[in-house]
Amino acid sequence: MFSHIQIGARDLPKMLAFYDHVLQPLGLVRIPEENDGGPDGAGWQRPGRPWPQVYVQLPFNGLPATWGNGMQVSFAAQSQQQVRDAWQAALDNGGADEGAPGLRPQYAQDYFGAYCRDPEGNKLCFVHTSDMA
Repeated sequence: MFSHIQIGARDLPKMLAFYDHVLQPLGLVRIPEENDGGPDGAGWQRPGRPWPQVYVQLPFNGLPATWGNGMQVSFAAQSQQQVRDAWQAALDNGGADEGAPGLRPQYAQDYFGAYCRDPEGNKLCFVHTSDMA
């Protein structure tokens, strides 16, 4: 299990708007902003649960954010419909298709996933299996 994920941003307003739309179908809501001394950004979590969290921020080192080749952030969905909704929200808000929603039995018998890139090239996966529910 992870505690939080941080995704770097070059165009922070565009990335925050993208993730507001994409994470909403998965039940993640934006965390009230706090000044923790770090760079500008925002975070999301499930209501009433402090962890896990997802953050989109300007990089701490001040250099431009870049995507990682071979890096993927995968989000667990509670249903196949949540996978479809998150993937569609990504495409509707500047994301690029990397694999339409569907069964991928090579990973697990009931693995239902979809893949995309965010507006800055980070690869995302939305997945549902009965083991994650």
